[in-house]
Amino acid sequence: MNRFKTSKFKNTTPKIAKKDEWINNVRGGSYSCQGNHIKASSKLIAFNTEQAGGGMVGLTSVKPGSNGQWTVTQISCHSDVVTDMDFSPFDESLLATCSGDETVKLWRLCDPEQEQPSSPELTLRPGQGRLELLHFHPTSSGLLAVSTTKCPQIWETSRRDAPLAGSCRGKKCLFTGTVT
Repeated sequence: MNRFKTSKFKNTTPKIAKKDEWINNVRGGSYSCQGNHIKASSKLIAFNTEQAGGGMVGLTSVKPGSNGQWTVTQISCHSDVVTDMDFSPFDESLLATCSGDETVKLWRLCDPEQEQPSSPELTLRPGQGRLELLHFHPTSSGLLAVSTTKCPQIWETSRRDAPLAGSCRGKKCLFTGTVT
């Protein structure tokens, strides 16, 4: 008796979409950072794009437009490469981006067919080196975890002046404050 069960997926093959279902005109990038290079909310998809000078995010809708085609727009977000991005779980149009320029920016996005904002809704400056990762809290609205090359921090998006927790002194990371 064979003790390993035969996989039910052994004879499966991928289904490649028809060419008219493809999303065209996407300039993907090849970056060396730890963050996400593509993120989706229930209505939008955001992704890194390659551009001279860096800092570009491409944006498209989850569903095609009325003509059956996807519209791809680009937003110039940062002066350096975008290292990570995340959509808020409480607001499907709110995108947070972080970058090697040491800033976190929150963007209120519209449908890709409409003109996107030219400036962010909020800019945070953690000031602890290159930013690598960020993530919205899944159950508490407005909390954002940011990881720099030196230490992690927790920010409340309604407070712009200082993080709720996390500071670095020398080689030690200190967490102060309470998060409720």
